[in-house]
Amino acid sequence: MSPIAWVLALLITAGAASFQGTVGLGFAMVSVPLLSLIHPSLAPVPQLIMMIPLTVSMAWRERHAIDLHGFWWIIGGRIPGAIIGVTLLAFATRRTLDVLIALFVLGAVGVIASGRHVRRTPGTKLAAGIASGTGGVVASIGGPPLALVYSAEDSDTIRSTLAAVFSIGVFTSLAFRYATGNIAWLDVRVAVALLPAVIVGYAISLLLKNRVGKAQIRVAILVVSGAAAIALLARSIF
Repeated sequence: MSPIAWVLALLITAGAASFQGTVGLGFAMVSVPLLSLIHPSLAPVPQLIMMIPLTVSMAWRERHAIDLHGFWWIIGGRIPGAIIGVTLLAFATRRTLDVLIALFVLGAVGVIASGRHVRRTPGTKLAAGIASGTGGVVASIGGPPLALVYSAEDSDTIRSTLAAVFSIGVFTSLAFRYATGNIAWLDVRVAVALLPAVIVGYAISLLLKNRVGKAQIRVAILVVSGAAAIALLARSIF
């Protein structure tokens, strides 16, 4: 890639990391569609690798606000979700996967935008975990189902619980991808090259997180999730 392309990739990664650190999700939803347009090798696996230090740091930073009961139900759903994701990778085309994930994300956005809240029960948390695990393996985008379940919570609970889920879920997604031969050495090299931008973005989020309330987080989730879904649809078409 050209130097300009690398600079753009670093800026996008830093912006996505600062967004995730402030809101609680959005790293992959911002970076994967945009970086895929710059060069196919930049996404989606490198984002899974880079999320490990980002989400672990976030979970530790706000560990006092984690919804532990919801965390375990969601993690329980991530494993069967990852199996579904690996199966889709084996049998579905890239275009089909983009369309499926985009439509799913848009559906979640529609529910959140309507003002309706999904009741948090063991069943809805488990279902969110399955959907998140599937989206995480297929497109590194597993945030919208979790945002749908926690859309009515305060900002600390959203950030901390999602970070804790992602910390375990990312390892699960990477393990399933590695076991099925869907991780290349190039993915690791790209992740290492972009990691400094993640560190910068996380540092920026430390300055912003206390200035963003629940209402702003809800709007940010809607905008970024919707934009990511539209970008995936555009990629599948063009």
